[in-house]
Amino acid sequence: MTLFASTLALGLGLVLPLVRVERLYFLTDNPSLVAIIAGLWAEDELLLATIIALFSVVFPCIKLAALHIAAHAGDDASRRVPAWMRALSGWSMLDVMLVALVVFAAKTSGLATAYTQPGLWFFAASVVLTAIASAMLKRSGAETG
Repeated sequence: MTLFASTLALGLGLVLPLVRVERLYFLTDNPSLVAIIAGLWAEDELLLATIIALFSVVFPCIKLAALHIAAHAGDDASRRVPAWMRALSGWSMLDVMLVALVVFAAKTSGLATAYTQPGLWFFAASVVLTAIASAMLKRSGAETG
């Protein structure tokens, strides 16, 4: 159930708005993570768009897919969580931290106000739920192994 909730939260975290930025009382932006990546790509910020896409979309999807495969595998050897997955988990909260920094910078600059939106909370929930699911799978693999 935790793994399913994590997958759902990731999907919502990618498409729902992450932050609402208001400038000059009438200009408002509500970008989602996918929209941010697309906007960076459209502005020819290819390296930055690629890095954010890798760490925010590709790696979490690969990690969730590997966890789903490991959770539904029949034998004990294939239920083990790969070591590379633990290395990736150290970067999991990077996006959440970056959005928090944007919100902080906007609020302290006085030029704009920023408010967190549901996408950020769903993305953060996905990171936490994925870590819990990984730990549960690791523990169940250790108990049976």
